[in-house]
Order: sequence, then C-alpha cells, then structure tokens
Amino acid sequence: MNKPMRRVAVFCGLLILALLIRVNWVQFVQADDLQNHEDNRRVAIERYAHPRGNIIVDGEPITGSVETDHTDFAYKRTWTDGEMWAPVTGYASQTYGTTQLENIYDSILTGDDDRLFFNRTIDMLTGEDQRGGNVVTTLDADAQRAAFEGLGDHKGAVVALDPRTGEILALVSTPSYDPSTFAGSSPEDVEAWDALQPEANPDDPMLNRALRETYPPGSTFKVVTAAAALENGLVDDVNENTEYDDPYILPDTAGVELPNQIPNVCEDASIREAIRWSCNSVFAGLSNDLGNETMIEAAEEFGFNEELFIPVRATASSYPEDNRPQNAQAGIGQASNRATPLQMAMVAAAVANDGSLMQPTMLDQLVAPNLNVVEQNEPDEMSRPMSPETAQQLQDAMEYMVEESTIDTSAIEGAVIGGKTGTAQHGENNEDLPYAWFISYAMTDEGSPVAVAVVVEDGSDERDQISGSGLAAPIAIDVIEAVLEGENAG
Repeated sequence: MNKPMRRVAVFCGLLILALLIRVNWVQFVQADDLQNHEDNRRVAIERYAHPRGNIIVDGEPITGSVETDHTDFAYKRTWTDGEMWAPVTGYASQTYGTTQLENIYDSILTGDDDRLFFNRTIDMLTGEDQRGGNVVTTLDADAQRAAFEGLGDHKGAVVALDPRTGEILALVSTPSYDPSTFAGSSPEDVEAWDALQPEANPDDPMLNRALRETYPPGSTFKVVTAAAALENGLVDDVNENTEYDDPYILPDTAGVELPNQIPNVCEDASIREAIRWSCNSVFAGLSNDLGNETMIEAAEEFGFNEELFIPVRATASSYPEDNRPQNAQAGIGQASNRATPLQMAMVAAAVANDGSLMQPTMLDQLVAPNLNVVEQNEPDEMSRPMSPETAQQLQDAMEYMVEESTIDTSAIEGAVIGGKTGTAQHGENNEDLPYAWFISYAMTDEGSPVAVAVVVEDGSDERDQISGSGLAAPIAIDVIEAVLEGENAG
C-alpha cells in the first residue's frame, strides 16, 4: 500500500474509532440522561401508557387515572379535591410535566423504579400491564380540609406538623388551582394552564405559599429571640424583668424610636409579659444585646438560612447579616427577616417538643403494587434549638399569652393551647396592608400532637382591622381541633 493510501486508511480508521466511542458514550454514559430528558417525548408517552400509582392520604387515594382517546397518551391524571391537595401533590401533565410529589416519586408512580423490578417481571410473565406503586403521605385529611376551608377566599397559607415526629399533617396554600384542568394535552388544557400564569392571574395560584413564599414573620419571630436570650444566659427566667425603655431607641441612630402597640405595659417587661403584650421594645433590645452573629446562630438552629426538603423543596427562610439597628428590628420579625409558613410551624413545633426539632416530612411510605413497603420514613431529629428547660419556659409564656387573649379556644378539649400572634408590616415605608400571623401548638398529657402556623396576606381593607388573633388564630384553632378529634378517635 502506497503512502497516500495508508494515510487515507489511518484517517478512516480514526473516524470509525471516534464513531464507536461516540456510540458507546451515547448508549452507556448518556443513556439515562437521554431517556429521562424533558424533551424526549417517549418519556411522556411511557409515563401515561398505563395508570399511574396513587398518592394516598388516610388510606385513601387523592389521585387517579382515566383513559383518554389520545393517539399517544393512553391515560391522564385526575385528582379528588384538586385545589385543596395541589400544594401537596403538585401536578402531572401530559403537556407540562410533573412537579412536587408527582415529580419526586415519578418512577415509583409509573412503576419504572428499580425497586419495583420484581413487580415488573411478574407483570411481564403474567401478561398484565405495568403497574405503578403508591406514595403514602403523612397528611391528615380532616386537618387539611379545616385549613383549606378556614382560609377560604383569603390569600395565605397554613402548615401543621406533629412536633413529636415532624410529620406534616396539613399544607395549604390559597388561592390554589386544580391540576386536573391541564392534565391532558388538548387546547382546553393549554388554555387552563395559561389562565393560571402570573401574567394572566396576579394572585399567582400556582405559587406554593406554604413552602416557596417568604414573609416578614412579625411578632411570631419573638419566640426565636426569646429562646436565644434564654439559651445564651442574657435572661435566666421568663418571669425576670428586663431593662428596656418604652419606647426603645434603636442603636446607632439619632434617637429613632421603636414604639409598642400597647402603651404603658412594656417598660422593663419580663419575657412572659412581653410575649403577652408583644413588646417590640423588649425583643428589639434582646436582639441588639445578643448581637447579629448570635441571632443568626439561633435562627439557623431553627432551620433559617437553608433550603429544606420535605421531600419537596422549601425556600430558605432568612435571618441575614446586618447592622445593629436592622438586627434589632429583625429580632421582632421585621427588617430583612423573612420566613416561610413551614419555617414558623417548625418554630412552634420545637417549643412544643421540649426543644427538639424533628425533620419535617410529607412522606410516610413508598409502596409497591403488591403492597410491599419499598421505603419507610423514620422520624429524624433535625436539631436542638433550645434545652428542655428553655422550651418549657416558653411553653408557659405562650400558653399564658393565649389564656389572656381574646382567642376562642372553647372548642378544644383535653389540651392547652400555646401561641404567638403577629402582624407583619411590609412594603415601602410599611405602607402595604400588614400580614396576619399566628403560630401555635396543642399540649396534652402525652405531649404535643400538633403545631400550626397560619399567615393571611389579605385580611382586610382596613389596616386597624388586621390582627393575628382575629384572622389567623381561628384558622389554627380549627386545624388543631381537627387533629385532636382524629387523635381521640384513633
């Protein structure tokens, strides 16, 4: 072979080698990515080739599947009470993909998960269609309904936890949406999807306010500041008088005053009385004396400044690095302090559970089509933001606050309610209508079975008619009542 021919042969050989390497790279290295790529239509076709497994609440499915006359998709997803459950399940749409539990456990629900190999093999041998597994949640249907109906036409969110285990009992965001309206791929589904987008609907019903929206927590955050003061020895007892003037002069300012809502009760008030009267002066003073770094550390023990996965992702709440006057205001839940409703439910839960904060979760079990459990969630302690002694002192203060308030707890039997109200200012120069907050828990002889956080964004057209005790607390009490009735029935 002459020299030019050898060169051609070597070049062709290199091309063939490169081709073989590329083919093997695509088949073996990129196979999973290509198979599961969002633009691979075969993924969507396979996802809806057979009925999906279900998402289960209290032993009953809140989802289903129905046959379609579509040429590609044999089935589409359905929901029972879709608006109520959408913040929990997310959606599964032939056109727009999947989110939340429908997305995270898609392989279980479709039956493609490696842990379901035995079931797929049996189905293949018996000639049955592939079946999906089920996702069993920790949700309490009665608590969810109480929260959903309590919010009604208001914009806001509710989260309820079992402080002992971290199990999420209710997770509601309003306004909401029905995932069934765009589960298919018809022009009507596209129209329904478009109508839910922020540019078409300023209320943004697809925003999960319980997990993905952060609000100034207002006076509900004073529980965190109180815990930090007690844990760091700044105050030894909730009944000990402090030494803060009313009004409080913000540090490093030319006499800027931070007033209290109720006059003549906050001068040198104890933490117990300051929680009752929601004294800005006391908690701003405590936050300033603790300092920004200590306050950040205390907030982070409760879960601030970090994304949470329950297993759905929750936006990180924020207690930021800041100057002294801003840190003082952050100590009362204002300035740059921001929290999700989930985060504030965790604060109440840690107090109720004697200082132990359990990892919040919506997942109880993943179950195969033959009902074998393929994954069981176990309670896991996330952190210990405070000692049992501190937690019990805060329980005393929060229960005293509810006892001395106008909040109606007469429907609650066999439990004592602890709580903290909040009215959070926001907007430029605080000119927007405030948010109404309430965090609370129920304490029984056997510990606390429920802690709740409620935020209402649009409580009234009148600023002076908006309060945590008047708007948010009744919703929380209804949720607590539903949980306790379920506990007693069980």
